[in-house]
Amino acid sequence: MASSPLGRPTRGTTGTNRLRRNDRWIAASPAFRRAADPLVVDLGFGASGVTAFELATRLVRVRPDAEVRGLELDPERVATAQAQLAELRRGDGHFAADLPVSFARGGFEVPLPSGRRPAVIRAMNVLRQYDEHDVPDAWARMGARLAPDGLLVEGTCDEIGRIASFVDVDASGAPQRFTLSLRLADLERPSIVAERLPKALIHHNVEGERIHALLGGLDREWERAAPLSAFGATQRFVAAVTALRAAGHPVIGTKARWRLGELTVPWAAVAPG
Repeated sequence: MASSPLGRPTRGTTGTNRLRRNDRWIAASPAFRRAADPLVVDLGFGASGVTAFELATRLVRVRPDAEVRGLELDPERVATAQAQLAELRRGDGHFAADLPVSFARGGFEVPLPSGRRPAVIRAMNVLRQYDEHDVPDAWARMGARLAPDGLLVEGTCDEIGRIASFVDVDASGAPQRFTLSLRLADLERPSIVAERLPKALIHHNVEGERIHALLGGLDREWERAAPLSAFGATQRFVAAVTALRAAGHPVIGTKARWRLGELTVPWAAVAPG
């Protein structure tokens, strides 16, 4: 347990299935799937341990040896999560009693026993109250705690998990990819993600910046694909992303990810100018 954990307390907002899109991304990541030690840290899990329980439930389907460690600055939140875990161990919950989850106090220093280094650190909705100039240092501190081929996933989502975006950061603290993930049913326009961009990008969604060009281009292709709405929002989104890539945007991945409402590009395609 860290005596002086690094960071500032978050609002603690959490909720069932809020981070499901992020869970899915982590479960599919090579950093997790190929890890010698598939330990994943849920940093800043909030006022309830539910996000760590959900993450572990999804990860063990891919790697039965997966483990999740929830970290929070606030000792009261840690105590609440540990009480929830105790109920779970007694079989009094909606999750498996033997779910590989534990909780402790910690922040950007990511304290772990026995010198372990996580395969993945998930830090969603943690940097929202920070200044943009604080972000590189936070990335570097967390990245330094990763396994050599590990992954930091840092970003933001809305309160019910329908809109999310996040940055993949490597162990050196360098951003590698940007992903937006949207619930496609009832989606009016993809650029709604602008209000939930990571701290490193949220102030740059203005004319002349790369993130603005990406979201504007995606909106245009979404509108052009409107006739495909008769076949469902998924077909419409896949068509929009296909057209966006044809227009020169360096979209990563395949239709299998696009059908999930995801769009990923290299960080250089959105990095502030």
